[in-house]
Order: sequence, then C-alpha cells, then structure tokens
Amino acid sequence: MWGADKHKKADISQFGGKTTIIAQEAEITGDLRFSGAVQIDGRVLGNIQAEEGLVRVSEHGYVEGIITAPHVLINGQVVGDVHALEHLELDAKARISGDLHYRYMEMVLGAQISGQLNYLGQEADQKLAVEQGLQLDSENS
Repeated sequence: MWGADKHKKADISQFGGKTTIIAQEAEITGDLRFSGAVQIDGRVLGNIQAEEGLVRVSEHGYVEGIITAPHVLINGQVVGDVHALEHLELDAKARISGDLHYRYMEMVLGAQISGQLNYLGQEADQKLAVEQGLQLDSENS
C-alpha cells in the first residue's frame, strides 16, 4: 500500500511436486532435511531443516526439535527453537516452547510463546546459514 513490499510470504501451493505431508496419525522419529515444503499434521520428534522452502505445522501438528527454514508457518505445537530465515507466521492456535529467530514475523491473536523473540538482520541470517550449512540468496544485500 505504501510502497513495494520487498518480502514475500511463501505458500505451500507454490512448491507443487516438492510437497510432503505428514499425516495426522503419523509419527516420525529422527531428523528431516528437505527442499520444498512440508506440512506436518502428525508428530515429528527430531530437527527439521529446509535449505529452501516452507515448514507448516498445522493445528494438529506437533514438533519436538529445532526447525530451520526460510519460511515457517505454525498453528500447532512446537517444543524447540524456530529459525525462520525469512518469514515466520504464528496462527491463533500456535503453541511454542522455545526461542524464535526471525527476519519478518506475523502473529495472530491467540498464539502463545514461551521463549525469547530474536530479530535476525541480514548479517545474523548469513551467520546462521553458515552454521546450519545453508546457502542464502544474497540479492538483498
């Protein structure tokens, strides 16, 4: 409205054939690394890391571990830190026990956080990416 918005929200539909859904009755134990999108309707007991893409924890989803991805949308429960290198969105039923690291964040009334909020600037993004073994797009430098 007041100018061009330089950050874009990711939508799971933009990843087409690169989308994984963990069903509501499913439970995965172990770390998950991927490129694309994952929607968690079930339980993941382990760390989740996306080089590019989106992690969505639905209303019935549960993650116990660290989430690291460019785009993270949460409407379920997460026990562990969240590193949203670009955009973090917390919906009304989000319940997070852990620290949030984000560049852009949206939070809907009703979301609950038990932890610290940590804003990531461009330098912090690059440092975190190096630590996590990720490559960031440096076009916004």
